[in-house]
Amino acid sequence: MCNQIEQHIAYQAYCEAMQAIELGIPTVQTDLDLPVHDKINIRDTAAVIRPAGNGVELTPMRFGFPPVGAGRGPVFNFKSEGRRFKDNNRCLIPASAFFEFTGSKYPKERHRFTAANDPFLCIAGIWRPANDNGPPDFTMLTTEPGPDVAPYHNRQVVVLARQDWPAWFYLTKPEAELLRPSPAGSFSVLDEGRSR
Repeated sequence: MCNQIEQHIAYQAYCEAMQAIELGIPTVQTDLDLPVHDKINIRDTAAVIRPAGNGVELTPMRFGFPPVGAGRGPVFNFKSEGRRFKDNNRCLIPASAFFEFTGSKYPKERHRFTAANDPFLCIAGIWRPANDNGPPDFTMLTTEPGPDVAPYHNRQVVVLARQDWPAWFYLTKPEAELLRPSPAGSFSVLDEGRSR
């Protein structure tokens, strides 16, 4: 399952996207709030979008909820089917790419997925306040794979269409309409070879 994302997003492209769908941007934010990251792995910090006041804000959060119980790892992907998220803190994880890995042993084949028709994509997520002194924690929601992802994995992260970003924040559409596989042609896929 997707355990790595990339954030190479031009701040101007982010601002234009938020303005196009009428989500306000705090004037105190700058490009420093959307730093460039080649690889964001589990428990790394990433820029995440969440509702704030009359708009949205970028805030640093850690990738993955802490383990629940002994012998378990962080919860970095969260199955969306059959669940309701009305009472959760909803967020969007902006990414220039997400990665899937194939193969049964290391090093595995790495496949880079980018938005076919946008400069970046947003993954539906939920966040929680940290139970330590660190930043909040986030996890990405998953669903059945769409046609672009199915050849590589039996699940995919929920990538929301730009017009649905506000609907995810404010649940102005049924969750089943939002948390679904991406249609064919949503992503460009680059096979990057073996990765450690």
